[in-house]
Amino acid sequence: MGQRTTVATTFGSAVRESVGSSLAAVDAELARRYPGDAGTRQPVHTVYVPADVFTAGTVREWGDRALAALDEHAPDAEAFAAVLGLPGELAGPVHERVRAKLEREPVEDLRIDFEDGYGPRPDAEEDAAAARAARLVAEAYADGTAAPYMGVRVKCMEAAVRDRGIRTLDVFLTGLMEAGGLPGGLVLTLPKVSYPEQVVAMARLAGEFETAHGLAEGRIRFEIQIETTQAILGADGRATVARLIDAGAGRVTGLHYGTFDYSAACGVGAAHQAPDHPVADHAKAVMQVAAAGTGVRLSDGSTNVLPVGTTARVHEAWRLHHGLVRRSLARAYYQGWDMHPGHLPTRYAAVYAYYREGLERAAARLVAYTERAGGDVLDEPATARALSGHLLRGLDCGAVGTAEVTGLTGLDRAALERLAGRPAGRGF
Repeated sequence: MGQRTTVATTFGSAVRESVGSSLAAVDAELARRYPGDAGTRQPVHTVYVPADVFTAGTVREWGDRALAALDEHAPDAEAFAAVLGLPGELAGPVHERVRAKLEREPVEDLRIDFEDGYGPRPDAEEDAAAARAARLVAEAYADGTAAPYMGVRVKCMEAAVRDRGIRTLDVFLTGLMEAGGLPGGLVLTLPKVSYPEQVVAMARLAGEFETAHGLAEGRIRFEIQIETTQAILGADGRATVARLIDAGAGRVTGLHYGTFDYSAACGVGAAHQAPDHPVADHAKAVMQVAAAGTGVRLSDGSTNVLPVGTTARVHEAWRLHHGLVRRSLARAYYQGWDMHPGHLPTRYAAVYAYYREGLERAAARLVAYTERAGGDVLDEPATARALSGHLLRGLDCGAVGTAEVTGLTGLDRAALERLAGRPAGRGF
């Protein structure tokens, strides 16, 4: 007892040091390209609102309209569950949490759109709209009415609209600086990216703005929308998405699939353009592999089937949207687009049911892992990270409560963040 066992070895320290030296560049490259998840909250959706209709009351208006849709078309938990096919044990908790969410925080991520939803306008009109957007966003963060994440989608880097997009970005960011600085929840979206050089250009603009205003390098980051076939497969036959991420030099935060532009580019007819079409699945699979480990988040696209009209039509649209959201979640797309206030009830219903229905099982597996208690599933550290991340996403969006998770796992949020590999305290 207590005696140290001597074992025989062959490799000397010089060999180990030589191997380490030979792989130093690879170690650095892995750390640069694959830093892992940022550890911050990822919104469950993005709402796009044309710049000319965005107002100081847009977030609250979307919540009120969503609540009104529930009141009219599914006034209680049982009715809502019946429409969506939710099991009885989830009907009450999901309905209660959906209504609370719509009252408290109806929109998690809002993008003021200066691209397709806004269209071409006279320069003076778009200048004024961009300045107004900056003022309203700054005021919303100041008075506490902002969505957790807000920003703009400007026109793309293609020649015909490039100057206009750059100017709108400049007016918006400069307006925010004049109003007190860039808010923590700022998100910028670059659409219709086809070539890495366009991402390089956007990164250059971000760097130039930082230098001009004395901001820290890397403060301004942005999302890329995958809407062109060239973003998936280049003219040379090589996959392109990883090159787009790399071109951003650490500034790319997300990849958003553009359902309708990408489907149309592939020749898909209007009636079949949807997030579950095979061309969509192919594009998103490529995006997923390219982004894995990079810290770049993924977002699915949207459906253009709106829940409006008679109750029967609303129920049909709700079932479609709910099914699409569930499908995305199962495929590890934890974010998507919502195009209408009537989509909010089914967005949150799908998300909340997804996290609640597997809560006890996920918690039990995590307890077994942390206590090495065994069970019918032998989990790896990577699975423990995924289980912890799953619970944290449920906490972030309001699907589950802190006391509920701690009661089931014995772990507080800080412990979950450590297991998930998140920097502590960066959930929001």
